[in-house]
Amino acid sequence: MQKQLGVDQPDFGHLTDDFAHPEHQPIPLDTYLQPRVEPEIAFVLRKPLTGPGVTVTDAIDAIDYVLPALEIVDSRVADWKITLVDTIADNASSGGFVLGSTPTRPEDIDLRLTGCVFTRNSRVVATGAGGAVLGSPITSLVWLANTVGALGTTLEAGHVILPGSVTSMVPVAPGDVFTATFGGLGSVTAVFADK
Repeated sequence: MQKQLGVDQPDFGHLTDDFAHPEHQPIPLDTYLQPRVEPEIAFVLRKPLTGPGVTVTDAIDAIDYVLPALEIVDSRVADWKITLVDTIADNASSGGFVLGSTPTRPEDIDLRLTGCVFTRNSRVVATGAGGAVLGSPITSLVWLANTVGALGTTLEAGHVILPGSVTSMVPVAPGDVFTATFGGLGSVTAVFADK
């Protein structure tokens, strides 16, 4: 994603309750400007993480389970010609998400090697693996906890964390159905309304 958008460092935004969409239920497009979808491995925390000073061990210990996820990203900047400053100002381009329903304990899977097949309307549009996210989605979680911790924010128990996409983002058209299938994690599907 950093290469696709031409940025050279991670960023973060906030997920709110109204960003969550139920799996397989039509997602209205009229709330988005130029939506894209990207597959991610979501973390759900069982205990708080407060940085700075969070380690990989701390992060792994704080995870309750992981889920397959699809993030809906959006931009107010025409044609997605954004810089790091634009995406930070635009809540990391975050607009919504869909979570799968197959929780997996982090110790039961190597998240770096977890492969993903990403389809749009049953056609493969991308493949990737967890290692595409800063080498490991866990590294992303550590970075996030330490970055927001320095700003006085704690990642709380029950929070859903989307650590970053395992593939490039794909544009959405009315009626599209996206599915991300992750080895060892199951799948997640997002359905977009056709009008």
